Amino acid sequence: MSAPAALFYKQVHAARAAGSGPGAMGGGVMLTPILNTVLPVFLLIGLGQLLKRTRLAGPEFFQTSDRLVYYIFFPVMLFWKIGGAGAELEASGGLVTAVLGTIVLTWLVSLVWCRWRRVPAFQAGTLSQISFRFNTYIGMAVVLAGFGPAGVARFGVIISLAIPFINLLAVGTLVWYSQAEYSRAVKLRLAAKALLANPLILACLAGIAWARLGPALPEFINRALALISSITLPLALLSIGAGLGLAKLPGRVGPTLASSLIKLGLMPVLGLGLLGLCGVDALDRAVAMVFFCLPTATSAYILAAQMNSDADLAGAAIVVTTLFSFFSLSLALTFFGP
Repeated sequence: MSAPAALFYKQVHAARAAGSGPGAMGGGVMLTPILNTVLPVFLLIGLGQLLKRTRLAGPEFFQTSDRLVYYIFFPVMLFWKIGGAGAELEASGGLVTAVLGTIVLTWLVSLVWCRWRRVPAFQAGTLSQISFRFNTYIGMAVVLAGFGPAGVARFGVIISLAIPFINLLAVGTLVWYSQAEYSRAVKLRLAAKALLANPLILACLAGIAWARLGPALPEFINRALALISSITLPLALLSIGAGLGLAKLPGRVGPTLASSLIKLGLMPVLGLGLLGLCGVDALDRAVAMVFFCLPTATSAYILAAQMNSDADLAGAAIVVTTLFSFFSLSLALTFFGP
């Protein structure tokens, strides 16, 4: 048995011994995390597709919804959830090391794959970025339903570090493989824009600062932020569902499946191994495993188009990883969930 496989077996066996794995549960109990946490998320995604197909909601609705969620509603939710976390915001150095280390390893594997399979430069940058980026909306929905405020606080710490780090890797890789020539000034501008113009990064950082330095929010502000937050994830999930379609898959099956396997198959195994080596606690491990099992980010399509890479490959991978993440997230919650 290889070292990663042995470590994976050891971690799963430990989860079973602790009573959180399937070996300690009856069949009905084993399905509870899936039915109560994962399935509702994907039912809303399916509803978004149904609304689109029945034309009860058109493209204009989803375009407006996407802008509102990305620039206003989700940043507000992140600030509120993270800013009110208090002591729950603390995250171990082991968790940070494991998450960032897993991202780097997955990125390196994607580059090796592109080199080994001689992936054309037009597709290589996209294949790499879709192998390690993640869908924040689905992640927040699953963590909120499965782990409550303490899990959301941990997830907020993870994404506040992962989003800027991943954006730098994605932009740098796309620039490296791009057909266009970029000056140093343009490269710096693209990297700065990926960080400073991202409202999710700014909201996470503001929430962390408020949790550590700011006073408790007045009740009327808490209630207003709660109302805004309550509509955020439903709108985001509906938009994800409306955007799903297989039109971009023909001609890109090979690289789509390769990137999906790296994202949903290899990344969780690498992550589980590093979490074990770093000795993180049960809650950190569970939230991190959800993070590793998420589908690729919908923003990967936009970034690929902006950087003269294969945007249709990104679109195909978004669909495939979103559909198959039902199973990866179900496994993560079955073995490591509450």
